[in-house]
Amino acid sequence: MSKRLELQFLNMEGRTVTLAVEDPVEPTNAQQISDVMDDILDDSIFMTTGGPLVSKRGARIVERTVEAIDID
Repeated sequence: MSKRLELQFLNMEGRTVTLAVEDPVEPTNAQQISDVMDDILDDSIFMTTGGPLVSKRGARIVERTVEAIDID
């Protein structure tokens, strides 16, 4: 099973942009995540085809389980 933290932002065109962090530190801290997202917005670190990131949309942990199927 793998986990990743997805930070979701809106860009200038109103499109959702997702930044993913593989294997985040747990337990997650909502305030710390929000603060980091504010820093990303304040410093205009990322530019997208739809313009700069302008606001936070949300954050989530995504878990993925892969189970191989023996077909022989």
